[in-house]
Amino acid sequence: MRKLNVLNIVGARPQIIKASAISRAIATQFADEINEIIVHTGQHYDRELSEVFFDELEIRKPDHNLQVGSGRHGRQTGLILERIEEVIMNEKPDCVIIYGDTNSTLAAALAAAKQHYPVVHIEAGMRSFNKTMPEELNRITADHASTLLFASTNTAFKNLMTEGFRPENVAPYNINNPRIFLTGDIMYDNSLFYADLADRKKQDFLSNMGLTEDQFVLVTIHRDMNTDDLGRLTAIFNTLIDLADSNQMVMVMPLHPRTIIALRNKAPELYERLTGNNLIRVISPVSFLEMILLEKKARMVITDSGGVQKESHFFSKPCIVLRKETEWVELVKNGTVKLADADPVRIAEAWEYFLHNKELLQYPGFYGDGKAAITILKEITEVFRS
Repeated sequence: MRKLNVLNIVGARPQIIKASAISRAIATQFADEINEIIVHTGQHYDRELSEVFFDELEIRKPDHNLQVGSGRHGRQTGLILERIEEVIMNEKPDCVIIYGDTNSTLAAALAAAKQHYPVVHIEAGMRSFNKTMPEELNRITADHASTLLFASTNTAFKNLMTEGFRPENVAPYNINNPRIFLTGDIMYDNSLFYADLADRKKQDFLSNMGLTEDQFVLVTIHRDMNTDDLGRLTAIFNTLIDLADSNQMVMVMPLHPRTIIALRNKAPELYERLTGNNLIRVISPVSFLEMILLEKKARMVITDSGGVQKESHFFSKPCIVLRKETEWVELVKNGTVKLADADPVRIAEAWEYFLHNKELLQYPGFYGDGKAAITILKEITEVFRS
């Protein structure tokens, strides 16, 4: 029986992590049925944000690295589109797997669909309903270029139905007759798999930083809406410093290089105030296992990252989101995520609520049973073998 050739596209740090669940399931349960070809676009190209994850998560190195690097959205997307088109033409895959909402996702979806190769979109149906976000445009376009769409949650599945995708469609599936499927979240697969590994491999990480479980807050900020707008940038960080001081609470901030550059260049006095505060730990981006530990051991999480919001739920941690909206609306409805935008009052109110109501919070299993990757690969083999 011929193996299916599956092109697995990654480009940014979260996608490398998501792809690890698919790669692991192929290696352990689908090795006789699927030949995996990993393509790294190089959207995140430095070791701290990319290559180290292949090593730490024990994923084999990519078969292709397009080495696109950073840049403006148009230039970056265009370079990926041009280079990935060549890979698709040469590899002639049975399908192309994409994840989430990055420029790599968009470019791979367009390149494959325009050459009539089926696109498989994992994390389909996610919507913030804010089209000023580049990610929203990417995910909508990717969905409508796909043949198989795997939704992580009921909310995402319903979003697809609202946009005209029909669950009653029957085979043969194609871009004009797509298949939508509710799978659960592969990041839940990973969090379950790697949590124990993090405890074993990184057991000294927190103690070396002088951190005690449940006695620090994890903060991540990287979105351009927060880093490129001086008003938002200063409002957020001034508020966080004030909260740390007034509550004598340690804040750990593994900040994206974009955020550090913005602080240094646009708000140098704020940067000095931040780094000079003994309650604030500004550190370089951490590895995935280290991030797992920080999320698992923190008192609460403050972030503008979609992935970190979700992972906070996996580890039963409340989360303040520094955006006007979120793709994970079920978490807001559940009350364990609060949208605060860059508003100092709303950030402080959410902080006070979570600090004093921990025992009231519940964390239902919105994201499946931890076997999403197996479900996805079973569907892929059934659809593309027919």
